[in-house]
Amino acid sequence: MRAFLALIAAAWLFFPVNAPAGPSAAAGHRLETVHLPGAALGGLERDGDALLVTDLASGRLLRRGSGGGFVAFGPVFPHGLDVIGDPTGPYRVLRHRGAFVIAQGWTPVNSNEGPLDHSLIYLDAAGKTRVISNEFWNPFDFVTAESGFYVVDAARNSVDYVGPDGAKKTVVTFRRLARGASAMESLSPTEFRAGGEYEIDAVPTGIALRDGRLYVALFGGFPFLPGAGRIVSFPISGEDPEVRLEADDLNAPVAIAFDRAGAMLVLEHGNYDQEEGFRRGSGRLLMLDRKTGETSALVEGLTRPVSVLPWDAGEVVISDLSGNLHFLLRE
Repeated sequence: MRAFLALIAAAWLFFPVNAPAGPSAAAGHRLETVHLPGAALGGLERDGDALLVTDLASGRLLRRGSGGGFVAFGPVFPHGLDVIGDPTGPYRVLRHRGAFVIAQGWTPVNSNEGPLDHSLIYLDAAGKTRVISNEFWNPFDFVTAESGFYVVDAARNSVDYVGPDGAKKTVVTFRRLARGASAMESLSPTEFRAGGEYEIDAVPTGIALRDGRLYVALFGGFPFLPGAGRIVSFPISGEDPEVRLEADDLNAPVAIAFDRAGAMLVLEHGNYDQEEGFRRGSGRLLMLDRKTGETSALVEGLTRPVSVLPWDAGEVVISDLSGNLHFLLRE
């Protein structure tokens, strides 16, 4: 708790005094927000008592320690906007054997493809990079296991295993998700009629490893319908693993994690509007009790959240594309 409080001790230095009301925490919790102007914060990782964050706006890795400031380190990774206008760059970072591994997104729309694009990248302590594999389209998230990495490719709708030598093998390719016509009628009553079924891409995003199983958040592709997202899991061992449904009726789940007690934390990106895009304040952090099946909202009112990181004693960190870090603490 002391280390966690130190991370947010200087929050007032970054968060405007006259900022409008933002997200709210469930009873028994409180929320503290740190804002970094101009940033689009993405991946989260713990580094001792410090917090590592990726910034898609600058293409940098950031470290935030007890002093409250952000310190950039490592190279400037490719960054910019993708084909739909969202930021792309270093999506995720993990600490790995005294160094760092980064999941780098696809090529920015106004840039030429470079050697670091759509790659899993090793960054050593001296700041030198090495591409582990660039045989992805859009590697959004990954976990370490079995001396290698399980990588989500959101564009190929797959989870791939990459060995320490860079050899890549597809473990699962997710089928398109079927949606009833009633879910589509609000978009176009003349095009989507009763009695039919329509399919959307699965779009895997977040991934977590727990008790020998990989848990994957399926965001659900355009038009990002309410309730189209789900969580699935499969064992890391064996060929052609059977995929099991863990939770459904979710609104664009973008990240997944487990707290110390084993509860599943799911971060919903929010509800999509055809004119506005993802609505402000529609994102949530949910807790799913796998034993009872009960779901509760720990945080509501988030705008375009991206990553969730459990800390000590039930504390949680959430990042978003507006440059905010939200720290959830128990009362």
